[in-house]
Amino acid sequence: MGLARAERGALVAIAVATAAAAVARYAGAPEVLAFVVAGLALAGQAWMVSFATEQVGERLGPAATGFLQSTLGNLPELFVVIFALQKGEIVVAQTSIIGSLLANALLVLGLVIVVGARASDDRYMRFSKRLPNDTATLLLVTTFIIVIVAVAVGSHDAAGRHVQGISIVAAIALLAVYGAWVVPYLRSGGGVREEATTPRVPVVVSGVMLAVAGVAAALTSDWFITALRPAIDQLGISEAFAGLVIVAIAGNAVENTVGLVLARKRNNDLAVSVVKNSVVQIAAFLFPVLILVSLLFATHLTFALAPVYVVALGISALLVWQVTGDGEAAEFEGWALVAVYVILAAITLYE
Repeated sequence: MGLARAERGALVAIAVATAAAAVARYAGAPEVLAFVVAGLALAGQAWMVSFATEQVGERLGPAATGFLQSTLGNLPELFVVIFALQKGEIVVAQTSIIGSLLANALLVLGLVIVVGARASDDRYMRFSKRLPNDTATLLLVTTFIIVIVAVAVGSHDAAGRHVQGISIVAAIALLAVYGAWVVPYLRSGGGVREEATTPRVPVVVSGVMLAVAGVAAALTSDWFITALRPAIDQLGISEAFAGLVIVAIAGNAVENTVGLVLARKRNNDLAVSVVKNSVVQIAAFLFPVLILVSLLFATHLTFALAPVYVVALGISALLVWQVTGDGEAAEFEGWALVAVYVILAAITLYE
């Protein structure tokens, strides 16, 4: 047992991409090139986190594996948003969070359903109902907060003048709800049926890989955000498109690769677990944590979003519940989720 040849090659490629990102950052390379190379390095580091977490998590069973992969797989998004806030890029920070949430809930989940349905005998992907329904509940709670804040601000209600205070209270409440959900979920195994397998890589090696990938992701995120503003100006794209599409897709390499591979293998429960855990963690854990962390910076993050994202998030939450709440999904439903994401991406391109 050990690393396969392709996996060793991937680790070498990630090391090369990370080194190239460092050279591009400090050697005065063109900003667009530095931005692209840093984005590729981030995606590679996300894969590295995914692989190492899978090896560690296989000792704990599929439900815990999906949770760990989603948690540590969100490290790039965490660092990107923190550095964006540090540099005063509030639009990029907000759209990165919402973009990561929607990219997982629409694009990644949609593609996973397409692959899973095609791999099945009757073109239906079937999975446990519990996690999709739990995800829908937590996502709707987050959406409720965002909608209420938007209405208060838009209607010039007195509460609209206290968005930061409301966001702090809501963030703490969301974290409490998330904690009340995640502990029983992990203890129960999450309703995932597959048996745990024996890892191919020793836990010490996996732990070192996680540590290295975490440090590399933190450094690369700084380089990525530093090159982001000049790259946006040179490419003529909007901040919203950069955050909602480019940053979100680069940071969601874990869910893209792991979910699709698992769905192809008909490992449906674990495939859905990886994606859905990421959705709920971004909505009910990462977003509120970053709101509290932002209090350390001059630029503060809140639940106040542009109306187009408020509407998009609300409808997406209902759509995801409709597609996955019954424990099965057809191929066309996966394409429907992907289509909604593409439409939303097109809207942000012209903002």
